Amino acid sequence: MVALDYGLPQRALITVPARADDVAELITRRLATLAHSGLQTLDEPTVRAVVRQAVRDVRTAPPPPPADPPADPTVTALRRVVDDLAASSHAIGELMLEVAPVYLSGTEAVDVLELLCEQIGEPLEHGLAARRYAMSGDRLALHGTVL
Repeated sequence: MVALDYGLPQRALITVPARADDVAELITRRLATLAHSGLQTLDEPTVRAVVRQAVRDVRTAPPPPPADPPADPTVTALRRVVDDLAASSHAIGELMLEVAPVYLSGTEAVDVLELLCEQIGEPLEHGLAARRYAMSGDRLALHGTVL
């Protein structure tokens, strides 16, 4: 059996099994759009990019709303603010991963990210938490720092 290389870190693939149908639907829709756009062939780099983006989109999408939404509009508004903050933190985390890739340990990342965080006015702890969130897709990575 040949292992498929999706061009994604293993952690990205681990965090989406519960939403595999969502990922499959996104990939199918995007590949169909590309095929109908007149693109002659779908080469491997194009397919990899579509898969990578679909996984990223599913990982960063806010969790589905609760089955019974709260009656209090303040709670609903607060949930939206938290979702926006998490999305912003994920974007910052992706920036952190560009500078300190996933293969660097937390200690090594500190050395690399210290100057970047200082330059952009982000506390180092927040930058590291955002990096962990971008790697895992788990909002608990932001607990105590950003959220």
